[in-house]
Amino acid sequence: MQSTSRSRNSPGGSRHPHPDRISPHAHPQAFGSPTVSQNPSFPPHAFPTPFPTPQYDYPSPSTPTAYPSSLSPPNWQRPRATSSYSLESTTLAFPEPQLYRKTSSRDVTHPPPPPPRTPRQHLDTTPRVTPALSHRSSVTGPNFQGAEHVEPQTDHDLSKLSLDSAAGLELFQSGKTPESEQEWARFVPPQALEALGKKEVERQSVLFEIFKSELDYVNDLQIIEDVYITPILSAPFEIMAKEKGKMFVSEVFWNMDEIVAHHRRMLRSLFSRQRDQHPLVQSIADIVLDNALRFTPEYESYIKHSPLSLEHHRKELDQNPLYSNFIETCSEDPRLRKRDFKTLLTRPITRLPRLKLILERIQHLTAEGHPDLETIPIVLTVLQDFIKSSEPGIAAAEDKVKFGALYKSLVDPQGEITDLDLRDESRTLIHSGPLARQKSDTWRSWSDIFGALLDNYFMLLKEEMSTSGTITRSHIVRPIPLEYLRVASFEEPPVVRKERADNGSFISINSTKQNMYPFTIYHANPKVPRQYTLYTLTPTARINWHNALVDAIGVRKVRQDANKWYGPQTLNDGFFRSPSRTSQATGTHFTGRIRCVASFEFKKRNYLAAGCTTGIYVGIRADSSFQRVLENVSPTSIVAVPEFNKLLVHCDTALFSYPLDLVIRVSQRHDTPETLEGSMERLAQKDGSVLFFKAGRVAHRTLIVYATKTFMHVTLHVLELADQDENARPSADRGSSFRSFGSPMPIPRDAHDAIFLCKDVAICASKAIHIVRPLNMNVSPIVVPKLFDSTNGANTFIHVLREKCDAAKILGLVRCEKAEFLLVYDDFGCYMDSHGKPARSAGYISWECKATAYAHRGPHLLLFSPRFIEVRGLASGKLVQVIEGKDVRLVHSGLTKEDMLVAAMTGDIEDENGLSEKVQELVQTTAIDAQELMGRVEQQWDEWDV
Repeated sequence: MQSTSRSRNSPGGSRHPHPDRISPHAHPQAFGSPTVSQNPSFPPHAFPTPFPTPQYDYPSPSTPTAYPSSLSPPNWQRPRATSSYSLESTTLAFPEPQLYRKTSSRDVTHPPPPPPRTPRQHLDTTPRVTPALSHRSSVTGPNFQGAEHVEPQTDHDLSKLSLDSAAGLELFQSGKTPESEQEWARFVPPQALEALGKKEVERQSVLFEIFKSELDYVNDLQIIEDVYITPILSAPFEIMAKEKGKMFVSEVFWNMDEIVAHHRRMLRSLFSRQRDQHPLVQSIADIVLDNALRFTPEYESYIKHSPLSLEHHRKELDQNPLYSNFIETCSEDPRLRKRDFKTLLTRPITRLPRLKLILERIQHLTAEGHPDLETIPIVLTVLQDFIKSSEPGIAAAEDKVKFGALYKSLVDPQGEITDLDLRDESRTLIHSGPLARQKSDTWRSWSDIFGALLDNYFMLLKEEMSTSGTITRSHIVRPIPLEYLRVASFEEPPVVRKERADNGSFISINSTKQNMYPFTIYHANPKVPRQYTLYTLTPTARINWHNALVDAIGVRKVRQDANKWYGPQTLNDGFFRSPSRTSQATGTHFTGRIRCVASFEFKKRNYLAAGCTTGIYVGIRADSSFQRVLENVSPTSIVAVPEFNKLLVHCDTALFSYPLDLVIRVSQRHDTPETLEGSMERLAQKDGSVLFFKAGRVAHRTLIVYATKTFMHVTLHVLELADQDENARPSADRGSSFRSFGSPMPIPRDAHDAIFLCKDVAICASKAIHIVRPLNMNVSPIVVPKLFDSTNGANTFIHVLREKCDAAKILGLVRCEKAEFLLVYDDFGCYMDSHGKPARSAGYISWECKATAYAHRGPHLLLFSPRFIEVRGLASGKLVQVIEGKDVRLVHSGLTKEDMLVAAMTGDIEDENGLSEKVQELVQTTAIDAQELMGRVEQQWDEWDV
């Protein structure tokens, strides 16, 4: 069976405390010698002749030692540590008690035979017990009736008692003793019970419970294999396909085979100790400790996986009638003793807590000075720590099972593509439960809903029972990502919920009242009125929701910060300033709000040009100060083309061009702004007012696309940047010029942007995109999207999509795959095929915030809104990251997809110089390769010869 990788906490060569064993040659007096020794620590027994007590001088491990043979509890000392798995043959002779009889010792009379057994209890080889013992419920001590005036028993009598006890022990260990006979008192001579104290008898009985429970546990695990696992994997039964059966056994029974192997070894060690020390077993705590340190990793894996095992079993019961019949047939097997499948499957879960309880009883019954008082607390600590540590794992697995049931019951919103990333293996259900809402109707009626808090989304669902008896859950509102979820009031007083009576009236003796406890959550986007007041039935439930929401939001933030797809790096925060309440009215220079930025490299140095309301500022990207090169210019956009030594500026309704090298000299104060003004070249002088312009590359050509507006129409113009010497390589040291490319063409009056594709240029209008080919402007443009009704059943979705498209504004177009595009609107996005027709069943993806701009980088689409930057997967629309800010703006996206992304937002500094403007670069991160990282670490250590 498959299992997860686990670390082995094997003690290796270390050994655990184990009492040294008795050697009959080391202490002859311990085997019935008449030597008398008193133990002052305990009161003497009520017998004329006391038992011998050995000395507890523990030698080195190589020297054989002996345990005391006295029935009185001795003064224990800590023994030498030996292996719990040592199978050294040892012998413990039970001490001969000094009893008195009314008759002579030569006239030996044996105890009367036991009463006849019932057929169920009859077994010829079971140990015989005296009638006085068989019907006695507890041992009261040596002074029971008939104990006085008994003469000593002969060696022949004790030999027979020991022989009967050994035979019974052999039957018990072989599993042939009836359950009703599996008690320690059944395997011990009755005279020994009379000689031992009540506490020691009880301790030996509890020790025997360890052997009995371990034997039962191993047998139950073997029964699981014989009754369930083997038939499922056997071809003749044909319960399921062979490969499916292997996978099913692996998922349901997980690593039970590893647990069985541990406990078989532990049972062998326990039985060896029992044979060596029976009937007075001194200790088994060392064996339990050694095994507990070994099998806890296997138990941890099994316990954490147990809820999933039960879920696989339940699903197979529902889907496979053959398996259902098989489980029903197995329930009639007498070996199961009327226990169902789930009970047997959870046996490993309950084993260790039960073992812990037995060890606690043994500790309570152990006399002072016994080495068990040192070993048992260690075992209990190991078991207790493991039980506590496994509880979160069980809870997590149970949540995963609940999450699976939730995922199975969800109904996707019609027409909307909502990728909640539910198939991610790390997805968990943190909290769920019933909630209520007040409707906004006249009567303020109530509706019962279901709340589900995942580790990435919060959902409000409506539950319905289907005709097949299964629960289906549909979204009442769009799920809220935890990045946008905010918690408001949780301390409002309860509200009385009144339900209408059967006659529809609130005024009736049949109407019900219920206190409901409100709490409020809301979406972080202030422009989206998504605030929800929800109600719970109890204040405890409200507190649980509060704790779950706060913890989930915090954990989500930490995880997102540690796994960013795009890391914001601040380029400048402090130089660019805007007026604020704390700024001084006079003596302060304000640059104003940043409107656009151009980042470029010129002669191996990186520069940044920022267009503000008071002019254009240029400086080295790494510096914190900039120099104004153009005054009284409030540009809409600026573009740097360093290979052609051009800086293009769109200001008001005009388009200008400046030499880039002169701009840099002015920024370094090597030249004057007046010289730069004199070098200006004005484009589109007679074409009209410039609405927008865009620079890009098509088929290895650098093109400038701009739109001009006249009184009658809007026209698109295309210019090509080329070197004056066409045979020369473009460079900043050579002259370059603009030349017309193709002929102007009319475009819609509401056009507002242009997008460079591979060979085409897409002109964005408010409701459609017109795709033109600059290399052949005479070809009629392609207009997308192409929305039309069809008769194939998807007309309803297309109708919904048309309504959304009519109410939104197009921002651009992005290629997803070879034959698919994502049409980006300000509120949503939808997929189109290469012909402009809706794809993916006319589905759409709703943004969390209304976007003002977007950028495409690799597999991601970045959407910019005044408060947030959403990073979404291009292929699925899945939200993967949210960057929060204030007054966020996309100010630079470059000419190609490889250029840097720059965003501007309100800064973190506010003083007498005003409020700062922060300029940040969005740097795409790289996944960490763990193996490569470890290789680097090892290489560094190798340099130090470590």
